[in-house]
Amino acid sequence: MPVALITGASRGLGLALAHALAARSWTLVLDARGAADLARAADELRGDTDVIAVAGDVSDPAHRRELRDVVRESGRLDLLVNNASVLGPSPMPPLAGYPLAELARAYDVNVFAPLALAQLTLPLLLGRPDRGAVVNISSDAAVNAYPGWGGYGSTKAALDHVTATLAAEQPGLDVYAFDPGDMNTDLHRQAFPGEDVSDRPAAETVAPALLRLLDERPASGRYTIAEFAAAVTS
Repeated sequence: MPVALITGASRGLGLALAHALAARSWTLVLDARGAADLARAADELRGDTDVIAVAGDVSDPAHRRELRDVVRESGRLDLLVNNASVLGPSPMPPLAGYPLAELARAYDVNVFAPLALAQLTLPLLLGRPDRGAVVNISSDAAVNAYPGWGGYGSTKAALDHVTATLAAEQPGLDVYAFDPGDMNTDLHRQAFPGEDVSDRPAAETVAPALLRLLDERPASGRYTIAEFAAAVTS
């Protein structure tokens, strides 16, 4: 039975992908900062598959090692999804006044933690008969300059480059940056405080495109939902 480690899995795209993989009987190792929300998510999924919930902050090295150890006990790892992210201050400040401590926190969670988890799990992802995969969740703010999005966007741009370089250095691994587009998620609500974002797509409508990416396994690289959503909905 294949095994996936998904961070930020208590809600949003992480939880939607967990449900999609559970329907295929994947074993899931799930992470999120909120223990109560993660426990509820795990309970939702346990009727369909085996789920191990490990609450903690991915920027904490001890928590990352715990995730690695739990995965190691399962005996294999087929997929690492680095989905956990922080937006930074809300409302989002311009770069001229961006609090550098908040920016450092965003880099810790959005860039350093995904790389650190990849480093810890590479032996498991590579030590298997078929190809393992790493998916790092990106954003269009990584490639477009939007006022106020400089802090978050720069972390995702850095993550994109980490993803591309890891792919170049690890030809035996499929490594993807996936841009899911706008979604009706907690992070998006933080980005637009006081606004109604319910017109954005639900994460559950985005997960099938990500699943298709994993099914088709194109060359390592950066992909957007637009490249995989059409065939899912047609």
